[in-house]
Amino acid sequence: MNQRIVNARIVNEGTITEGELVIEGERIKGINVPAPSDATVFDAAGAYLIPGMIDDQVHFREPGFEHKGNIRTESAAAVAGGITSYMEMPNCNPLTTSQSALLDKRERAANCSAANYGFYLGATNDNLEAVKSVDPSLTCGVKIFMGASTGNMLVDDQTTLEGIFAATDLLVATHCENTPMILAAEAAAAEKWGDDVPFSEHPNIRSEEACYASSSLAVGLAKKYGTKLHVLHLTTAKEMELFEVGPLEQKRITAEACVHHLFFSAEDYEQRGAFIKCNPAIKTAVDRSALLKAVAEDRIDVIATDHAPHTLEEKGRKYAKAPAGLPLVQHALVSLMERVEDGTFSIEQVVRKTSHAPAILYQVAERGFLREGYFADITLIAPNPSTQDDPVLSKCGWSPFAGYAFKHRIAGTWVNGHQRYNGSQVVDGPYGQALTYDRG
Repeated sequence: MNQRIVNARIVNEGTITEGELVIEGERIKGINVPAPSDATVFDAAGAYLIPGMIDDQVHFREPGFEHKGNIRTESAAAVAGGITSYMEMPNCNPLTTSQSALLDKRERAANCSAANYGFYLGATNDNLEAVKSVDPSLTCGVKIFMGASTGNMLVDDQTTLEGIFAATDLLVATHCENTPMILAAEAAAAEKWGDDVPFSEHPNIRSEEACYASSSLAVGLAKKYGTKLHVLHLTTAKEMELFEVGPLEQKRITAEACVHHLFFSAEDYEQRGAFIKCNPAIKTAVDRSALLKAVAEDRIDVIATDHAPHTLEEKGRKYAKAPAGLPLVQHALVSLMERVEDGTFSIEQVVRKTSHAPAILYQVAERGFLREGYFADITLIAPNPSTQDDPVLSKCGWSPFAGYAFKHRIAGTWVNGHQRYNGSQVVDGPYGQALTYDRG
C-alpha cells in the first residue's frame, strides 16, 4: 500500500520540514518527493511527524508472568504510545539466558507483536559460555542486573562480571544498584516502621549511594576492558559525573534516563505511593533537574521507559510486598512533550533521544530515521483537545499518570508502513518484524 502523509511538520535529524512524507509499501520513499498515483492520502493537519520511538528497555512479562502482561497486550499499548520498536528484558520465566530462550521469544513475538522487537540475552553468575557463544544477530545486547532483580539474575560474582565485560563484543546494558546496601536499608526501615514502611522511604532505601556504588563499578569495568557499556535508568545527580558530554557516536560508555524519572519526583510518593514505586527509585526534585539537564546537554544519550506492569491487586499491597515497576509505554512520548511544552527540551532533542540515538547505539538497521529506503516506522503527535484519560491498553489497566491532562496525543502510528494506531484505537495489520543489526 502506498501512502502520502501530508500537511505535516516533519522532525528528523535536527530539522523540522513542513510538507509530506511518501510511503511505498513498507518503506519511506522520501520527504516532499513525487508520490505514486495510487497513494492513499492522510492529512496530518499540522501535527509533528517523527520516526517512531525505539524503546530500549521494556518488560512485557512473557513467558511466565502473563497475568501482568504479554507481548500482544503490551506491544499494542506501545504502538498506541508511538513506540514502533522495543527491546525486551530477560527476567521472565524461564529466564532468557540461552540462545534457545531467545529463539522462543522471537517466535512468540512473530505471531502477535504489533511493534518490531528485539530481545536481550540475560547474564547470570553461571552462563558466561552462553554469553560468549550466542549468535549476535539474535540479540540486541547482554543485560546484567548488577543489583536486586526479578528472578535469579543478580550477577554479583566479581570474576563473572570481569569475564562478561572482557569477553563480549555486544553492547552490555546494566541495571546498577548495590544489593548489600539496599538490604541493609530495608532491614533498618523494617525495624523502624514494621509492616508500615511509607512509600516515601523508597528513594532512601534504594539510595543515591547504592546507585553510585554500582554504576561506578560498571563504568570502571568498561574502561578496564574497553566494553561497550550502556547504563540504564539513571536516577541521581551524583551519577552524572560518571558520563561525558558529547556526541553519542564518539562514546563507548553511554547513559539512559527513563520517562518516569524525568517526570515524577519524591514529592509525588505521598499522592501516588506504590503506583510510582520502581527500581531504581524515583528520587528528589534536585536529582530530576540534574537528569533533565544531562539529557539536554548530551550527557545522557537515550530516553526509554523501563515499562514493567503489575496488577492492581499487587500494587495494592503494603510497601515491602508491593512490586516495583510501572506501565509506561502508552504515555512515554506524550510525557516528554510536556518538557517540550515548558522549554526544557526541543522536539528535535526528543526525537534524537528516543529514535535516532537507540538506532545508532544498538546499530539497528534501517530504522530510527525518516530516510529514503528506511522502514516506515512513523509516529504522529498532535495537540490534545481532551482533558480525559485515554483507556489504558496495558493488561494491568492502570497508569502512573492517571489524572494528568497531557497537552499532546498520539494521532497515528505506522509500523513497517502499516498504520497500527489511528489516534483512538489499535488497528489490525501485519505483525512487527525482528530487529536486525548492522554491526559491520
